Amino acid sequence: MPIQDLNRELDAARDAGPVKDIVIPPCPQLLVQLQAELAQADPNPHQVAEIAGGDVAMAAALIKTANSSLYARREPVNSVAQAIAMLGVKPTATILTGFLLRNAIRINPTLIEHFWESSTRRSLAMAHIARQMYGVDVEMAKTCGLFFHVGIPVMLQGVRGYSGTLVEAMARRDRTFVQTENAAHRTDHAVVGAIVAKTWRLPTRVVHAVRLHHDFAVLHDASVPDEVRQLVAIAAIADHLVAGHEGLKDQREWSQFGPQCMAFLQIGANEVEAWVDELYPVFEGVVVA
Repeated sequence: MPIQDLNRELDAARDAGPVKDIVIPPCPQLLVQLQAELAQADPNPHQVAEIAGGDVAMAAALIKTANSSLYARREPVNSVAQAIAMLGVKPTATILTGFLLRNAIRINPTLIEHFWESSTRRSLAMAHIARQMYGVDVEMAKTCGLFFHVGIPVMLQGVRGYSGTLVEAMARRDRTFVQTENAAHRTDHAVVGAIVAKTWRLPTRVVHAVRLHHDFAVLHDASVPDEVRQLVAIAAIADHLVAGHEGLKDQREWSQFGPQCMAFLQIGANEVEAWVDELYPVFEGVVVA
C-alpha cells in the first residue's frame, strides 16, 4: 500500500471497518499537556515535572524507573524534578508515555504482565540499536518499541474470541500471525496499534512504522520514508533479541526476514550477537511500574 494511503486506510478502519467496535483508549490529557510542552523550542523541565507530578502513580513510576538498575545511580532519586534532571526531558516523556499506555488498557494486570515486560525490553533494545545507527532518533525508536504490539492487548480487551486467535496464531505454521488475525477478525494488531498511535497523536513516522512492522516488503519500497523502514528493520532485530532472551527458539519471522533487515541497516550477524551480551543486563533490569 502506498504510504500516502495509510492514513486513509486507518481512518476507514476506525470509522467503518471491523475496528469501529473496538474501544481505542483515548489520548490521556496528561499526555496532551506533555506533548504540548515538548513541542516548544526549549521544553521547560519544571513544566514537565509539574505535569508528571499531576498524577501520584505516574510520578512514583518515574522515580521507580530512575532508581532502577538500568541507570545504576549511587544516590537514589527522591523527587520528580531529580528524576527529570537525571534522565533528561525527552527520555522522561518516553517513560511517562509508557506508563500512561499501560494504565489506559483495562485488563487484569497479571494476564498481560509478561506482555509489558517484553514491550519494555523491545523498547530498550530498539533504543540501543538506534544509538548505533546514524541519524536515527533514539527516543522515537524507544516509543515505537512500546507501541508496535499494543494492538494485541487492545484486541484482547475488546474483540470476542481474540484470546483463542492468539493461541492459534502462535501455533500456526502455514500462515503468519497477522494472516491468522485477519482470517478470524478482518483486522490485525498492526492496524489496531497504528490507530492507537494515531489517536495518541504520536509522530506520523511512528504511526506508519507500527502499521507496517510486519510488512517487510517495505524495506525495498523507496516510496516509504527511510526513517519508517529503519524502524521496521530495527524492530525485527529487537524482537529477535528479546525472544532469544526470553527463551523463544522458534522465530519464524526472523528466519525469513532477519537477513533482509540486517542488510537494510548494513549490519552483520556479529554485531547482533554482540548486542545479545550488551543487552543482557538491560533486559534483566526491566522494571514495569
